[in-house]
Amino acid sequence: MDMRALMKQAQKMQKQMAETQEQLAAKSVTAEVAGGQVVVEMNGKHQLTALTIKPEAIDPEDTEFLADMVLSAVNEAVRLVDEMVEQEMGSITGGLNIPGFPGM
Repeated sequence: MDMRALMKQAQKMQKQMAETQEQLAAKSVTAEVAGGQVVVEMNGKHQLTALTIKPEAIDPEDTEFLADMVLSAVNEAVRLVDEMVEQEMGSITGGLNIPGFPGM
């Protein structure tokens, strides 16, 4: 393969990756813990877009437990977004490890 064809292919892949990143930003994941007592929603850009805490999860005497549930839900949402990004980007790159691109 000549250099010009290789550059053209790289540009095409870069364009596809940019489009996929835009699409991922519009998608979201939901993670819940403790039987739905804490629910978080996060978009494909790792931005928390919603947080729901059921009243029964709030115990003024044990705020550490609530904090732990929120942390667990957020961490699970991050994991789900990473998984989603890796899957989408992997379909473009064919599993190549490209530094500087999310999920790679």
